[in-house]
Amino acid sequence: MKFMVTWRLHADKRQAALAAFAQMTAADDKRDMGDKIKLIGRWHDFSRGGGVAVYECDDAKAIAHWVLNWSSFMDLETTPVLDDAEAREVGKNRMAGTA
Repeated sequence: MKFMVTWRLHADKRQAALAAFAQMTAADDKRDMGDKIKLIGRWHDFSRGGGVAVYECDDAKAIAHWVLNWSSFMDLETTPVLDDAEAREVGKNRMAGTA
């Protein structure tokens, strides 16, 4: 299952969040996410103090746990999402009247 996480940094925490993230290595990042979460891609919008990332994970509790690691720095929203192939499959099944 894929999850899209969007975030907006708290204005008074922007520099602290950047400092914490900038010091992390790829291994630190993976350790922060845990073994159940795979990062597909992450994009940062420095001008607005936010960003978006897509993760793959079969455990919603693992995503919730990871999001809480960063909640003191930012507001985060987590949404389950589908890729094109998955969305087409849902559409075809819906049009065919199957689940």
